[in-house]
Amino acid sequence: MLVKDLQPGMVVARAIFTSDGRILLHSGMVLTANYIGRLDQIGVNSVYIRDEIFGDFDIQDVVSEETRIETTKVMRDSFARLEKKHSLNIQIVKQTVDGIIDELLMNRNIMLNLSDIRTFDDYTFAHSVNVCILSVMTGITMGYNHLQLSELGLGSLLHDIGKIRVSIDILNKPGDLTREEFMEIKRHPRYGFEILRDYNEVSLLSSHIAFQHHERWDGQGYPRSLAGEDIHKYARIVAVADIYDALLADRPYRPSYSLNQTLTILKRMSGIYLDPACVTALISNVAVYPVGTVVELNTGDIGIVVDVNREYPARPVVRIVFNAGKKRLTNVHEVDLSKLSTVLITRSLGEAEIESLKGKS
Repeated sequence: MLVKDLQPGMVVARAIFTSDGRILLHSGMVLTANYIGRLDQIGVNSVYIRDEIFGDFDIQDVVSEETRIETTKVMRDSFARLEKKHSLNIQIVKQTVDGIIDELLMNRNIMLNLSDIRTFDDYTFAHSVNVCILSVMTGITMGYNHLQLSELGLGSLLHDIGKIRVSIDILNKPGDLTREEFMEIKRHPRYGFEILRDYNEVSLLSSHIAFQHHERWDGQGYPRSLAGEDIHKYARIVAVADIYDALLADRPYRPSYSLNQTLTILKRMSGIYLDPACVTALISNVAVYPVGTVVELNTGDIGIVVDVNREYPARPVVRIVFNAGKKRLTNVHEVDLSKLSTVLITRSLGEAEIESLKGKS
């Protein structure tokens, strides 16, 4: 739920962390006006709230919360070390990437269900972690071996390292950039390549991810206007993951796009700005109806998605809470749409519709 819509008395359903691993709010905490004001002040845009009507459910993530937090902390520490000591501990970053690869290989049947919540000042670090996870998942789908996944994972996690040389005021500017500011932003791929080439432990291919992740399939990208197969395949994957995660994130200058909007934009960019094979591979890992989505069935019943089926992504498991007459059921039950050929989802409900339903119950 958006922070602006929060009310005192609501209960937090999922803990919120900062990029240095500190918990802002624990799961189960009751919100006060003071907490809500603080969340707004530090830039948190949305929070998972416990829902008494639709009930609790377990959201399986492709990578554990502990791994996400630890990787985000490693990224924050790496940027700080680079800024102060002009050096990176590549071995620690590599170990972190290996952990992500191992978890993704173990959880390869789990689909992407959600985007994590982050504060604006944490964006660069959380974004790098998400891009790494998305890129490695895409590489697994495309049949990459472990060495390729390691190169892809390391390069994707460090793809934005060049931003260390760009002013934070430019990176977080809420309004339009001046021409000079935009030109400075466009230098970060070259900065990143220059930084990574100083480390023998980073392969040339991993370094080229930083260099090429803003190149575009049709040659309209930067810094070298490469096109098609001239862009390395790792960088083409990271370009898709980079855009996907950026669209889903809340930014100082715009709210996040919905999942449906994000997928529509990616499909429109496919074959123009992005490699179609990479777009298809990434999207194949995204749940069409993520866990927690409130949906209406062709029977008129309304419920919430509580699990997904990788083999039938448009046919998840739905907990039915309201009947076709929009009356709340006393006998809430779950249906697995993959086993019901005549029952299907017709649409997902927006926040206003959901709140209206709750008001009637």
